[in-house]
Amino acid sequence: MTNRDPRGGDALDREVDEALALAKDQGPYARRPGAWPQTSQDPASQDPAAHDPAWQGRASQDSASQGQVSQDPASQGRTAQDPASRDPAQRPGRSPGASGGPGPRRPDRHRPATPWPDARAIAARAPRNSRPSPTSTLNGTPVVRPLPEALGHVLAAPLTALTDLPSFDTSAMDGWALAGPGPWRLPAADQSVLAGHAEADPLPDGHAIRIATGARVPPGATAVLRTEHGAATGGWLYAAPAHPVSPGQDIRPRGQECRSGDLLLPAGAVVTPVILGLAAAAGYDELPTVARPRVEILVLGDELLRQGLPHDGRIRDALGPMLAPWLRALGAEPLATRRLADDAEALYAAVAESPADVVLTTGGTAAGPVDHVHPTLRRLDAELLVDGVAVRPGHPMLLARLAPHKHLVGLPGNPLAAISGLLTLAEPLLRTLTGRPAPAPCPAPLAAAVHGHPRDTRLVPVVFREDEAFPLRFNGPAMLRGVAVADGLAVVPPGGAERGTEVEVLDLPWATAWPGPQE
Repeated sequence: MTNRDPRGGDALDREVDEALALAKDQGPYARRPGAWPQTSQDPASQDPAAHDPAWQGRASQDSASQGQVSQDPASQGRTAQDPASRDPAQRPGRSPGASGGPGPRRPDRHRPATPWPDARAIAARAPRNSRPSPTSTLNGTPVVRPLPEALGHVLAAPLTALTDLPSFDTSAMDGWALAGPGPWRLPAADQSVLAGHAEADPLPDGHAIRIATGARVPPGATAVLRTEHGAATGGWLYAAPAHPVSPGQDIRPRGQECRSGDLLLPAGAVVTPVILGLAAAAGYDELPTVARPRVEILVLGDELLRQGLPHDGRIRDALGPMLAPWLRALGAEPLATRRLADDAEALYAAVAESPADVVLTTGGTAAGPVDHVHPTLRRLDAELLVDGVAVRPGHPMLLARLAPHKHLVGLPGNPLAAISGLLTLAEPLLRTLTGRPAPAPCPAPLAAAVHGHPRDTRLVPVVFREDEAFPLRFNGPAMLRGVAVADGLAVVPPGGAERGTEVEVLDLPWATAWPGPQE
């Protein structure tokens, strides 16, 4: 595993801390619903306490603590020389309001990010706290799909049997249908009862007739004798001594699996190939399914290439090819993957005009000179639900409500950090929107110790070996090599975990398809 300083985090962690602090410093819109800042020059708007209860009563404390280290938990251990603790105007290469937009500047204070478990819970609740929208496809009306098109969708209603299964007594084996005890007289002609044919004539007591697997058992038959357990001689059938016949032997009685009206599956079940077969057997031609949330992906960055080798400071876009299939595996319907330059107006127009139920952006969530997600949310008067999560990688992720029943998930630009955002915010949000049940916790003991961040949760790629979670190398925020062969991501608490410690492991949709990592 990559060596990290367990006390202070790595250089990238410190960069993210500084970026997030700057975002909070210059982000004048509030974290609570409906509290975006006003652009007017009302004197009350210049006082943070006037519009944020969290700042009330702090004026005297702030004035007394100028020049001192903040005691906020998220900034403990910082010094006065920490770039994240200096006034934005004093930071090299930045000027006041460089990322700002209208609104008053708050005192320079680093608010703690949302704890990782809380962020997941907020994302899961977000759709339930939205009012229905007539323009959304997610209005509760089931989408009826033919069986071949229902695969991977979620049942919008319970699946109940439309018929008995089996719908008549059938033979479980090739052999002879028998009536009463033996030996049994065989028909003079070579007659058989075959599957798919109408009901045969009643079988008299003491008689037998050839029968195929799945064929309807004739009236009067009491058992089926398998071909390998009987012998036909001189017009008579004899059972082998080692295989005596018992009543009901090798007959599948009507309704053995279910009766008409029985509940087969509850609403919320994900339709698998086996469920398609069960539905067909139970009499269905089509299924009511939950409408899939439409997602539009906006990949941001001037530096990203769509093809070829990296050159001239530009790199390949690793997220564009990955996100749509991942979202589809989570039950969403990706509408498009659009690449946008680092242009504030282009991003604003793309988000404002998107027909999607969920807009997913990559990059631009921190506070750099071309990070335009926060200013765009301010312009759209969006409700910021999560602004930064105490998790590594992926610290500067966010979740916002753009309108009733319409959300934006902002992922960091680094690939593994973006995956962290998918699992932390996008997966719970989409799970609720699609009606899927929450996955059962999957704890596993660590096969090796994992260094932790001093304050934040870590998500570390692991592979299962003999019921243990083995941490993989190449787990940096920009790396995909580790997670590409992983079975899941281990949730490592702040401070790290020793070998043998049980930790939760987040499943990856494709983990069972990979034969295993090579060392």
